[in-house]
Amino acid sequence: MTVTRSIKSLEELDRILDRYAEEPDSFAAKAKRRGQDWNRQQVDLELRDPASWRKPEVQRDDEAPRTGVASIEEQLRAEIDNLTIMDRVEEARHARRIEFAQFRLEHALKSAGLSSEDIDGKVKYDPATYRDVESAACSLPENVCRRWLELHHMRTELVERNLYLAIINVERYAHLGVSRLDLIQEGSAALFRAVDGFDWKRGLLFRTYAVHWLNQAYRSYLYNNGQTVRVPVYLQKAMKHVRAAVDKLGPDAPISAIAEEADLGEHLVESALAASRSTLSIDSPFSSGDDASGGLAEVLGQADEGTVYSTGMEDITLEEGIHDAMERLSDRERFVIELRFGINQPREHTLSEVAAKLGVSLERIRQIQVRAIAKMKTPNLRKAIDPFL
Repeated sequence: MTVTRSIKSLEELDRILDRYAEEPDSFAAKAKRRGQDWNRQQVDLELRDPASWRKPEVQRDDEAPRTGVASIEEQLRAEIDNLTIMDRVEEARHARRIEFAQFRLEHALKSAGLSSEDIDGKVKYDPATYRDVESAACSLPENVCRRWLELHHMRTELVERNLYLAIINVERYAHLGVSRLDLIQEGSAALFRAVDGFDWKRGLLFRTYAVHWLNQAYRSYLYNNGQTVRVPVYLQKAMKHVRAAVDKLGPDAPISAIAEEADLGEHLVESALAASRSTLSIDSPFSSGDDASGGLAEVLGQADEGTVYSTGMEDITLEEGIHDAMERLSDRERFVIELRFGINQPREHTLSEVAAKLGVSLERIRQIQVRAIAKMKTPNLRKAIDPFL
């Protein structure tokens, strides 16, 4: 027997769910029973046109024509500004729709002998162009595909109509040396996690709950990508307290005073201060825009050397590192090293040549060389020679 599929409007669904919501404790049980009945009756839910939650385009007569091409962020902001924002009542109703659609999907999966993992990668669609199951490129049973599309369409609407939260809250983190667009992207993905965890029964606005997930996403991205050298999360959190203490006490405050003000151990404060040093490219500009000035290279370079690079830009030069390491050697060890590697000498010398000068065997010279090199393995020398390795 052929069962005719029917479509229920969202208004009709809202009337039913609003009655169930009058008794929140029994809402889930009633919604599940209704969802199972509609699944068996082949009842589909209306999928709203994305244009319905966008403002109509109005051309102002006094609006000046735009010159040039808008940046990606400007285009994104314009798109988000064109989306209508839900009020408290509409938001709660839409959250109930999502919960109802989730119940229906779970029932459809169970009836087909599938799990939620079986959906991954099997359904693809664009909410702006979606019209029916056939246009969604779904390889699962039709009922499962339709239930998934209904749920995802509703989730997408709630996320899109709250994208302004990602724009507003990104301002707190955009000055910390990472791409604003990357942060906005992380925030947009976090909104989907917020949708999945939102409980309308608590009486909270969605934006109140979503901001928590946005801040988590932004901080996680900053912890993982904010610095060239990865700093552990616990140390980055300590750095936040240390910076606040330094701002209050002054940059010349002793470690003990900073540790007391930040309520941290002195060892942790020392580690946080050492990790606070940022890494900059010598080619990066000081500012962006039309008045962008040159990079660090132009400021640090010495004109009389004919190049923007100078050894004075290094913390420790190779010469300084070698000299520091050579100071640790005895006179004989220093003599052997200088001859063998041509330090302060016109050329390098072989083991036999050095042995002849000292009147000892080749093996003895080799032993002196090995011992001397072991003594020279100082942090300063290592730091100086690393760029040459």
